[in-house]
Amino acid sequence: MLDLLHAYENYLTSVKQASPNTVSSYLRDIRQFSQWVQCHCDQDISSVSRQEVSDYLLFLQNQGKSGATISRTLASLKNFFAYLVASGFLKESPVSSDIHVERGEKKLPEILTGKEVEQLLAQPSCTDAKGYRDKAMLEVMYATGIRVTELIDLNVADVNLELGIVKCSGTRKNRIIPIYPAALHALSVYIQEIRPVMVSDPEESALFVNVSGSRMSRQGFWKILKYYQAKAGIEKDITPHTLRHSFAVHLLENGADLGSLQELMGHSDISSTQFYTHMINQKIKSVYEKCHPKA
Repeated sequence: MLDLLHAYENYLTSVKQASPNTVSSYLRDIRQFSQWVQCHCDQDISSVSRQEVSDYLLFLQNQGKSGATISRTLASLKNFFAYLVASGFLKESPVSSDIHVERGEKKLPEILTGKEVEQLLAQPSCTDAKGYRDKAMLEVMYATGIRVTELIDLNVADVNLELGIVKCSGTRKNRIIPIYPAALHALSVYIQEIRPVMVSDPEESALFVNVSGSRMSRQGFWKILKYYQAKAGIEKDITPHTLRHSFAVHLLENGADLGSLQELMGHSDISSTQFYTHMINQKIKSVYEKCHPKA
């Protein structure tokens, strides 16, 4: 079992170039299924049948797991067993096409309004090094729409202040993203005047650093965002990904085409980008139903 998981992990990382979060999620679902099979069926995951897969999904349902969680688990198992078949480890997959899960209605992510974005970006007080750094991070996050992992992975060498661009090394391909003047100004001040004071090791390559002078973490940025959310009085439950979603929706609302947005977002599949069109349509429908006198 461990050999199969290691092989699959290498496949996801090297061939599919899946993000660390995706790899972790897939492997977690597979391990949990493997443990259940060993405990309840006394057999290895490589010898399970369609019945064991169906029984496990029913088990998750009886445990009160959401439709989204069960659906994700099914997708994880389907991809894993498809890999085993394609690699010659199995003759056929126990996850047949007629196994379905009621996913339930998917909750649309929170999107900040233009006013809320302005409120959030105005919160960092540029009176000390931390304030200047936080200002630059929030501005760059909204200016580029990059993922939080991509933000904290940025190095100083990835920024070209003269051209006003950031090179983002995503999970699948690199992309060049322009940044608007206010974000460029905040980033310039941070790089030229603030970061040299915060970094103690001259060999440190990270663009955004913590108070110790080392690379900012995901958790560190999450705390920064939640602090300024509260300070701005924004009641929505926002996460670092909220800025990415808001970036995409605001560009589409202002006339961006899907192809260009796909490049900026780093999506390998246009369907991921089309999701934001669906969000806009849902928003329009909601406004119509709320405001039209005959609705």
